Amino acid sequence: MKRLLGYACALLLSTAAHAELRIGVSVGQFDNYVSYLVQAMQDRAKASPDGVKLQVEDSASDVVRQLNQVESFISQKVDAIIVNPADTAATRKITEKANAAGIPLVYMNSRPEVETFPPGVVFVGTDERAIGRMQMEYLAEKMGGKGNLAIILGRLAHSDTGKRTNGVKDVLAKYPGIKVVEEQSGDWQREKGMDLMNDWLTKGQTINAVASNNDEMGIGAAMALRQTGRQDILVGGIDGTPDGLQALKKGQLAVTVFRDPVAIGAGSVDAALMLIKHAALQGDVWIPTQLVTPENYQQFLRN
Repeated sequence: MKRLLGYACALLLSTAAHAELRIGVSVGQFDNYVSYLVQAMQDRAKASPDGVKLQVEDSASDVVRQLNQVESFISQKVDAIIVNPADTAATRKITEKANAAGIPLVYMNSRPEVETFPPGVVFVGTDERAIGRMQMEYLAEKMGGKGNLAIILGRLAHSDTGKRTNGVKDVLAKYPGIKVVEEQSGDWQREKGMDLMNDWLTKGQTINAVASNNDEMGIGAAMALRQTGRQDILVGGIDGTPDGLQALKKGQLAVTVFRDPVAIGAGSVDAALMLIKHAALQGDVWIPTQLVTPENYQQFLRN
């Protein structure tokens, strides 16, 4: 009898373990913002009544490594795959392999450079060009429609860099009095944003405002300005990270755009679960964004 009960318990445990849904996650680079996305995904997975286990891998911006990670997920027969692309122009093979294996695929945060997705593939994220426009409209107004602007670009191979910068330039087309005097990449990193600003200050460049493609590089630029006692240059960020909101609170950033990492991360897990259950979901799941200023930043602070 004991042996029979033991066998029954083992069978139940085996069935329960098999019933747990497994989602493979490959991120482009585990940086500040992506860390919030991953935490949101993990929180959603733990809270899911479906029983979800995430396997998170970092591609370190390596396209080949990311493809290998996806192939490994496929060989492990995961129930779904979530990918934050290392390069949005190099996702075709990822889509083809996941599709051929019949495994649902969710692209997260950075949209692949394709017009449409095949069935079983969706994107969860934000409209990056619109975000660039939101940032620059605010800066242009604060500049009085004139002056010198520096643009700190994200990673050059990253499509969000181009989209956000194009959004900035959409606005600049309406303000001929604003001149772009510097435009260089800070690779999404705080330290490189600081280095760029130090270089510009050292060579005596006149700058009235900085449009940074993310908060981290903007914070770096603001730190360089603070070290030299400069408080006359407006710095705009993008993402609305906790660090970015604190920088805005301290007066280091003049503006940021809130891209809710909880909504994007949790929404990606939700989308994967819907696809696993064969829900009619395809295309783009757009997450709303909001302008954050010194007047409203408090409502975005998390306890």
